[in-house]
Amino acid sequence: MARSRSRRSSGRGTRRRSGSGVTALQIFAAVLVTGASAALLGGYLWLSYGRDQDVALDQLGCPVTGATGMTAIIIDATDPISEITMANLKNEFRREVAQVGKGQYLRIASLTGQPRELPMMFDGCNPGDGSSVDQWTNNPNRRQRRWEEEFGKPLEQLPASLDNGIGASQSPVMAAVQKIRNDLFDSDIAVPGSPKRIIIVSDMIEHTDLYSQYRSGADFAAYLASDAYRTFRTTLSDVEVTILYVERANRRFPSSEHVRFWNDWIIENGGRIGSIKRLEGLN
Repeated sequence: MARSRSRRSSGRGTRRRSGSGVTALQIFAAVLVTGASAALLGGYLWLSYGRDQDVALDQLGCPVTGATGMTAIIIDATDPISEITMANLKNEFRREVAQVGKGQYLRIASLTGQPRELPMMFDGCNPGDGSSVDQWTNNPNRRQRRWEEEFGKPLEQLPASLDNGIGASQSPVMAAVQKIRNDLFDSDIAVPGSPKRIIIVSDMIEHTDLYSQYRSGADFAAYLASDAYRTFRTTLSDVEVTILYVERANRRFPSSEHVRFWNDWIIENGGRIGSIKRLEGLN
């Protein structure tokens, strides 16, 4: 009887070992299937992400869904700029342009003596260079050529052609900012809520028939009492303003007071101050 129980016990042990072997194979197969599924899903998501990033572009090089940011550079051409200041300006210009990322819009305009007259020097988006697109879902070489022809080379060459002042009877800085706000930032070029920047290269001496700092100095109260306040006030609640400040030898008031005036003007109109940088040299 004892031997019979021993054989039954041995049989049950053999079946348990056999069952354990089948389970290990099943687990191994499940791991393989899971790994393959994860790899396929990862590949799909990667390709999908690439397609999402490589959106179609319009004629300006902007995403057809809208630019993801806007930068406007206003270059004051109403007075001459010295050689030292111009060299510093070109370096600052390159740094500011370098901040315009893929899909963002850039407009560069020249401030003349006529209020709201802003001849364009550059107008378009950064389409992204060849490294910004996926080789599986786009053509990096073709994108690189487009970036060089439409964005890279024109902006690289632009500083060399900056006008050194035309000598104008007025300097309507406020009207220029208002025009950028109305014509550009209020347009449908960019996605709603995208960041907006204005960079002004100027001595910032506002001089028009409605208000002139040659007459009233940097007195902000005098500006608030003038017709210019009602005519040129501009909503800048979603705009960051940077000033590249040109020093003038014939200024009739301290530059520190003048910088404070424009700081107050930006805040009065609801804008954010990026920075106010004094360019090197005296003009």
